[in-house]
Amino acid sequence: MRAPSLLALGLTGVLLSMPLQAAPEYEKRADLSGQLTQWVKQALGGDAAAQRELAQRYYDGDGVEQDYVKAFELYSEAAEQGDAAAEFSVAYMYDMGEGVELDDLKAVEYYTRAAEQGHAAAQFNLALMYDEGEGVPVDDLKAIDWYQRAAELGHADAQYNLAIMYDEGEGVPVNDTRAAEYYLKAAQQGHADAQYNLALLYDHGEGVALDDREAVRWYTAAAEQGDASAQYNLAIMYDEGEGMPVDDRRAIEWYRKAAEQGHADAQYNLALMYDEGEGTKVDDAEAINWYTFAAEQGHASAQYNLALMYDEGEGTPEDNQAAIRWYTAAAEQGEVNAQYNLAIMHDEGEGTPEDNQLAIHWYGKAASQGEGNAMFNLAIMHMNGEGTPVNTPMAYMLFALCAGQGVEGARNARDIVAEDLSASEVKRAQRAASEWQLGEPLPTL
Repeated sequence: MRAPSLLALGLTGVLLSMPLQAAPEYEKRADLSGQLTQWVKQALGGDAAAQRELAQRYYDGDGVEQDYVKAFELYSEAAEQGDAAAEFSVAYMYDMGEGVELDDLKAVEYYTRAAEQGHAAAQFNLALMYDEGEGVPVDDLKAIDWYQRAAELGHADAQYNLAIMYDEGEGVPVNDTRAAEYYLKAAQQGHADAQYNLALLYDHGEGVALDDREAVRWYTAAAEQGDASAQYNLAIMYDEGEGMPVDDRRAIEWYRKAAEQGHADAQYNLALMYDEGEGTKVDDAEAINWYTFAAEQGHASAQYNLALMYDEGEGTPEDNQAAIRWYTAAAEQGEVNAQYNLAIMHDEGEGTPEDNQLAIHWYGKAASQGEGNAMFNLAIMHMNGEGTPVNTPMAYMLFALCAGQGVEGARNARDIVAEDLSASEVKRAQRAASEWQLGEPLPTL
């Protein structure tokens, strides 16, 4: 799930919605000048609303030269009269250090004053201060209290952050049902992150009954607002026919939207579509393009597939050095096929000088993940003393392991090697093979 949205703030002083907006500019300015004159007189007379409105003009530079210091002074005068919107604006300016030195303690003080008067944005920002420990110690319970109050007033960000706290169990026990309730409230107001998280809950059946159609509905809502993760997950739904019939063309459309925002998994899946001709004609050049984008972000499967294309000259001239580069990148992340292919290239000197020790290293990495062909080749190297001293018991154990996987020739090779071993050596190698667990380093004999 997403982390809470932070400081989604903006001054909320009431601005006049004047019907003169369509009038010629000189008429607008004349009217605004008259309104400013009136506000100045009222502000000097102590009218809090006029002080706040005039402050907003100075803050925005609307009809007057922008002046945060003057805005702060006027907001402060209105705030001292208990004007909640002005109290919020004073707090915000302390929070941001605009027109006054940044002061989290003062920000908390004024957010609290406005929040206690029912100002939803102040309640939300005060909750954030407790949530993040700004100006006050971190206090999840107080954060929840203020998020709750703002949420009940319809504040979408508060509803979202409250959902996060129920979702993650911050200050309250994990409660997926409550999380879904508040994600829904925010989602219905168009909150993209809430729409995405609500879709995830429907997708996984957490806090709500699993419902692919509802997942698609909310992924779509978030995706249409540009949420890359929602675009990717929506593409998956079209790709796999979850909540709708399979539609490769729509899958490509949404993969592309997410991919163009830098979503590595989307870039990889889009590359696969071009690579395999799903929803589009096969296009190796496009596949390489998108594999490269994903590979450069560290996507191991993209790195492996890109290496294969360089290795086999698909969509690009054959380039063993580029293949080695990308096999290595993927292999170092544990991609077993990359480890095996990289071992072969070092073993046979393709794109690099022959290096039996590196071949043994990568065959060993792949073998420890259960790659049968890597076990077989590693057994050959131990049997022949290539890059390592001859170790016939080790060769026997490896042949035994890959024979159990049905690797062609492994059973016969195991039996041939056994002829050079004593009964006790065979027994010890068999025991090592039977006790080895997938994912563990290979035993040494």
